[in-house]
Amino acid sequence: MNQVQRQQEVVRLADTSGDQNQYLTFQIGREMFAVGILHIREIIEYGSLTTVPMMPRFVRGVINLRGSVVPVIDLSARFGRGESAINRRSCVVILEVESADESLQEIGVIVDAVSEVLEIPPADIEPAPSFGARIRADFIAGMGKVQGQFVILLDVQQALNTREMAELAAISDGHQDVLDH
Repeated sequence: MNQVQRQQEVVRLADTSGDQNQYLTFQIGREMFAVGILHIREIIEYGSLTTVPMMPRFVRGVINLRGSVVPVIDLSARFGRGESAINRRSCVVILEVESADESLQEIGVIVDAVSEVLEIPPADIEPAPSFGARIRADFIAGMGKVQGQFVILLDVQQALNTREMAELAAISDGHQDVLDH
């Protein structure tokens, strides 16, 4: 490998590691959350959803995103709170998460407002609290310190675990066959 190729490789790796410290911040209720930008596919305006019968409360419906059916999750309801009140700042953040078969799946999440992309260095990230948070501890990847405030860093693989959500859908539908497999 020549010097130019080595420098390009170092720049590419530096760019990638920089992305790992960047987070999209958004609000749900009065709390600020963040998701690593590597999971973000796009942000779209909240529009009409097609509801799907017999789904858990937190599955608000599906949208057609360039020909693909994308489920839309209400994060407030997923966290055990009430449904999000839709307002002019509400939007759907399209995330890519790994499904049970290890393929990438797009899932939309309703948020009250998107704030900004922030760089949060690893030194400013504390471990998830073992208690006291208003969401399940396994949904929290860490607590980022930003300008003297804490931002909850979501573990999207846990919070949007497709297998767990499918099991909850089966329970709400009254069927146990998904759970038996």
